[in-house]
Amino acid sequence: MQKKGNKFGTHRVISPKGVLPQPADKIDNNMDEIYDNEILIDVMTLNIDSASFTQINEQAGGDEEKIKEIMLDIVAKQGKHRNPVTGSGGMLLGKVEKIGDALKDKIDLKEGDKIATLVSLSLTPLRIDKIKSIRKDVDQVDIEGKAILFETGIYAKIPSDLPEKLALSALDVAGAPAQTAKLVKPGDTVLIIGAGGKSGMLCCYEAKKRAGVTGRVIGLCHSQKSADRLIRLGFCDDVFCADATIPVPVLEKIEELTKGQMADVTINNVNIPNTEMTSIICTKRDGIVYFFSMATSFTKAALGAEGVGSDVTMIVGNGYTKGHAEITLQELRENEELRKVFTELYA
Repeated sequence: MQKKGNKFGTHRVISPKGVLPQPADKIDNNMDEIYDNEILIDVMTLNIDSASFTQINEQAGGDEEKIKEIMLDIVAKQGKHRNPVTGSGGMLLGKVEKIGDALKDKIDLKEGDKIATLVSLSLTPLRIDKIKSIRKDVDQVDIEGKAILFETGIYAKIPSDLPEKLALSALDVAGAPAQTAKLVKPGDTVLIIGAGGKSGMLCCYEAKKRAGVTGRVIGLCHSQKSADRLIRLGFCDDVFCADATIPVPVLEKIEELTKGQMADVTINNVNIPNTEMTSIICTKRDGIVYFFSMATSFTKAALGAEGVGSDVTMIVGNGYTKGHAEITLQELRENEELRKVFTELYA
């Protein structure tokens, strides 16, 4: 008889008692027995959140053995992979190994199905038995290990028409293009910061689709290489390179491109801190800033907007929005060039 579990997973919280698994300091990652409302996953790949992986890689000085040590230490101390510096996690790819008795008739999964979890590793009970390989260029780590998905945890079955690693890469950032689809209206001027990265390219595609011929999409990239790639894709009306941590030069460029009108919607996809003010001052006073970046500081954003007298609406980058997995995978299906770039970079 399996033990009865809480739908949010509080039965796995060791300390502090009473909190949910995400803010918990330590959770139970014992996989020998599962609760009646849990799904046991045989993990193949961890897709580490970009801000988290960037920080770990810098801390390790780029040394793969040190990256392994840091990751194993995080999981040993917390029972999950929540980066203690960024607070973020990532998601995983794996096979369903066992389904709790209380869930068997409620979900559309069976043992052996390949899934990507669409909840953060920062709340997912995880056990790493072995780190097999690290792909630093795509923030992915192949492992042998187990994980638990709680009753309220969302997931996506890996589609048969897309390579696993390709689908995993796209689903990792599915919240960003799906939120873009909700926020951008026909005729909008949209600024995408970090436009040449994984979430950035998807957001550029979705923004152009939603803004239409009367709208305008501006892509800000950190490197010329990513800018050239974005120009080839053709989703942006304007692409330029700049350091998003230095606001004034970016502001001057956006003023020039928009003839002083600024952006109706700004989407921040970067994986480094201190880009809040660039996002705010490049947006119309009554516009919208969507911070998908996990490196965003709420304090810097809130006090910074107040400091420049900006009445922008700021949205926290919720990684989930209704239909986000379907929207994101459909983008790869309907645009051959986008799929080709994602296949080259991530699959």
